[in-house]
Amino acid sequence: MERIRLAVVVGSTREGRFGPTVAHWFAGFAARRPDVEVDVVDLLEPGVPGPRFSAAIDAADGVVVVTPEYNHSFPGPLKTAIDTLWPEWHAKPVAFVSYGGISGGLRAVEPLRGVFAELHAMTIRETVSFAGASAAFDADGNPKETDAVETAAERLLDQLLWWADALRTARATRPYAA
Repeated sequence: MERIRLAVVVGSTREGRFGPTVAHWFAGFAARRPDVEVDVVDLLEPGVPGPRFSAAIDAADGVVVVTPEYNHSFPGPLKTAIDTLWPEWHAKPVAFVSYGGISGGLRAVEPLRGVFAELHAMTIRETVSFAGASAAFDADGNPKETDAVETAAERLLDQLLWWADALRTARATRPYAA
């Protein structure tokens, strides 16, 4: 079976951001699976948004957006990056790993679902969220409560990989009509 290519997007560009910690943990967790290949795409990298971002999303079979919650929503630079692309999102599954205060970033995820629906992407129901994120991780960048977090991450990955495989097959069989 061909490996599933996942793009893990670090959705924050703020100084002092916690996103890279969360994204690198999730990318490492996902990469332990033999059927997964992971590409971490940080919005602060050169070419993101731009050619690097476009190529990474286009090549991906599925996308995981790692987003904080800022002011009851997701960051503006993440919206800009998402909106720079159109066909790259079509018929792709998108999952969310969120972090923030007491809500764990879930108020950022909800509006993102509508954005991706407009882009003809398919969002995954399961999420991984971290309330009080900086306190939820140890000094090595790993979640302190591994059992619950890893169970949620496994469920998210199981669903995402199922959809990634199904939609990759469908796109190869018949072009998606947006």
